[in-house]
Order: sequence, then C-alpha cells, then structure tokens
Amino acid sequence: MAPSNTGSNDGGSTPARTPGPDGAPARPAGTPPGPEVHPVDQLLPPVRLLTSGLQHVAAMYAGVVAPPLIVGAGVGLSPAELALLISASLFTAGLATLLQTIGIRRIGARLPFVNGVSFAGVAPMIAIAKEHGPKDALPVIFGAVIVAGILCLLAAPYFCKLIRFFPPVVQGTVITLIGVSLLPVAVNWARGGSPDAPGYGSTKAIGLAALTLGAVVLGNRLLRGFWQQLSLLVGLAVGTLLAFPLGLADFGAVHEARIFALPSPFHFGAPIFDAAAIASLCIVMVVAMTESTADMLALGRIVDREADEKTLAAGLRADGLATAVSPVLNGFAASAFAQNIGLVALTGIRSRFVVATGGGLLVLLGLFPVLGAVVSLVPQPVLGGAGIVLFGTVAASGIRTLAEAGLDSGANTVLVSVSLGVGIVPIAAPTFYDAFPEAARTLLHSGISAGCVAAVLLNLLFHHLGATRRAAAEGSSDATPSPS
Repeated sequence: MAPSNTGSNDGGSTPARTPGPDGAPARPAGTPPGPEVHPVDQLLPPVRLLTSGLQHVAAMYAGVVAPPLIVGAGVGLSPAELALLISASLFTAGLATLLQTIGIRRIGARLPFVNGVSFAGVAPMIAIAKEHGPKDALPVIFGAVIVAGILCLLAAPYFCKLIRFFPPVVQGTVITLIGVSLLPVAVNWARGGSPDAPGYGSTKAIGLAALTLGAVVLGNRLLRGFWQQLSLLVGLAVGTLLAFPLGLADFGAVHEARIFALPSPFHFGAPIFDAAAIASLCIVMVVAMTESTADMLALGRIVDREADEKTLAAGLRADGLATAVSPVLNGFAASAFAQNIGLVALTGIRSRFVVATGGGLLVLLGLFPVLGAVVSLVPQPVLGGAGIVLFGTVAASGIRTLAEAGLDSGANTVLVSVSLGVGIVPIAAPTFYDAFPEAARTLLHSGISAGCVAAVLLNLLFHHLGATRRAAAEGSSDATPSPS
C-alpha cells in the first residue's frame, strides 16, 4: 500500500519533484525523462530507511533469538554463554541479510529479503546435543552447519532450475501455506510465547495482543503516507507501552545486558565433523533451500520483480555462504524469514535498502547486547497481535496469486486442495508424523516444505508427465474430420 504523496514547490528556484515509487522523490518535474528506478532499487531518505528497517528487526527479532535460546538451553550453557550465542545469531543474521540485499557479484538475491537463523534445524541440533553431550555438542553442530552451507553454495546453480516447476498455481499455493503456517506462531506469541512464561494464555496476555492488533489496524486505516507505512511500528510501540501497567514487561534484561561484545571466532571450540550430524543438517539445508526458493518467488511477485533462475541461484548462494561462515562466529544456519515478506506486502515499502538497514541494525544488536535487550522489551503478546496482521497478509498474497492462476481448471483445483491439505496436516496435528524416520520428519514437520513438495509433484503429474502425448493427441483429433 503505497503512500499518497504529492509533489511540493518551495516557491523558490527549485522545481517541484514528482514522487517516485514508494513515495520517494524521483526527479524534478519537467526534466527530460530518464530510466526509472525500480522501487526495489530505490534509496529512500535516511529517516525512512531507519524507521522502516527497525520494523523489519522488530518483526524478526523473536524468530532470530528463539533457536539459539532453545539449543543453548538444551546444551546447558550458562546465562553468560547463552547471551553470547544469542548475540552471535543476531550478528550473523545481520551479515546474511546484508549479503542478500546488497549482494557481492553473483551472491545475493538483491531483493528486500531477510535472512536469519533457520528454525528447521532446532530439533536435529537438540538430538545432536543429546548424543554428544554438553562438551562437544556445539562443535559438532557447527561442523555440520559448515558442511551444509558448502552443500547449499555448490548446489545453488542446479537447485534454482526447479523454477520451471513453480508456475503461478504452485507459487500461490506455497505463498498461502507460508502465511497459514506462520499464523499458529502468532497465536502462540499472543498467549505469551511459552507455556513456562508467567501468565501464559491469560486474559491479560490475549487482551494485550488484541489491543496491539487493533492499534495496527487503526493505524493502517487512519494514518496517511509515511506514517501509514509505519503502522506496524506504531502498533508495537502502543502495545509495549500498555504492557508495562499490565505487568507484562520489565527493564530487567536491559540492566543485566553487556554494553559491547566483539564476536569471538570458535568461542565454543574448533568444529568437529561427525558424519551422522552432517547428514542430518544437510537434509535440513535442503528443506531450507526449498523454503527460501518459495519465499523468493513469493517476494518477487509482491515487489513486482519476478525471481528468475539467476535471482534464485544468487539468493541460494547467499544462504549457503552465510550458513558456512556463521559457525565461525558462533552462529547457525541462515535462511529466509517469511514473516518479513508479510511486512513488505503490508507496508508497500519495496526498497531492498530498507531491509539492508534492518540487517545493519541486527549487526549492531549483535555487537551491543544492551541494544538487543531494549528491542527484547517488546512482549510476546504484542508480537502476536502484530503477527496476525503480518502473516495473514502473506496468506492473502497467496490467495491473490491463486485467483490469477486459473482455478477453473479441474487439475489446478485438485493440485491446490491436496497441497494445502498436506501442508496443513503438521499445523493441525504437530505429532502426526512422529512415528516416521527422522529424515522424513525433518521434511514433513514443516507445512511449507511438505505442501511445496506436494504442489510440485502434482504439477508434474498434471502438467508435465505425458504432456507431449496429450498435446499430440489433441492436435491429431483437431485435424481429423468429424464423422458425418
């Protein structure tokens, strides 16, 4: 939703400037036309970069810190070491996001694409920790992550060729599943984030989420222009302020946080390369690559710059390089963050430099833990209220894509219905696949991955296998004169 700005003239010699895409000034009115800058490549004013980038950080912060928090607790780290692991995850997520948005040569999608710690690897990493014990757990995990990252980097130019199996009907199905799969996360945040959290599921927590949701909706309805694009940040601020009198937020984390901390390479020990751990996390990386591919295709449609084969390859290379380098700085595998795609769709701000600014802020949060503690003041119920809007927006984008894909075809209707059903199974029944082998569980426990694979296979069945014979048969029947 782009702001409705108008040109201005200061009454002097400076001519009025015509607003460009996303409300940024393009060129003085009356000047000769030149090549237009695509909204994705537009550099917005500093204040807009900072505030809009902060929205992206707020949307993804909980998702970045959750995996190291869970894995660190599973390994038995002390509070100080756990804080270091979280800071490292923020720092490496920022570097990965900068790599995706700015790019280096053929690395980086150069889209408003956020990278962070992949949640898909949490369960296998906990299993590795149980097998190898507290002392060797993180070195074994980091060794496996390095190899998985190298696999992704090498496989990127081949994996991206799958784009031909992602027509609009498949893209729309996957985008819808991304939004639907994330909505339970928002609901859990609205209840308090964790069953161990004080007041989890209480009326106060859910009421705070509802008030935040209302603030975001009203901000989007009543505000105009630049402020309308900041409706999510306004809602988060309102919700956080309301949380203090309700006793759902406190400054304790800020008081205890260190002011500055440089990353210490291999702080937890040199990497150990264990074959079983490597195999487990390579499977996770393939799942992450599938999700990243789907997310890039979704984002390309939202920002009106289709993610072609070259873009997908560059984006997957960035995933691979960031994943391979992250363990050096005590970070984990990096992959796409779908919630930020919803933010792009909600605000209409398509500039990749906004997300790059968010990546820079993540780097600062990693270097200055006290800043990360300030951002963490936003309570989980507040994030839950805002998350319902964000993730619902992603699902709405998928439905819009499906509407353009031609569901009047019986084959497409079956494809969408079965794929959505397969993708919703692990959301509706999280333990449904618990009896399956671990490799299968890694794929099937992600509704996005399971639905994506189902959609691609059904697309092959209906639109690729035997397509040449069908076309030839239809052609011959057209050429044969009908009997009189």
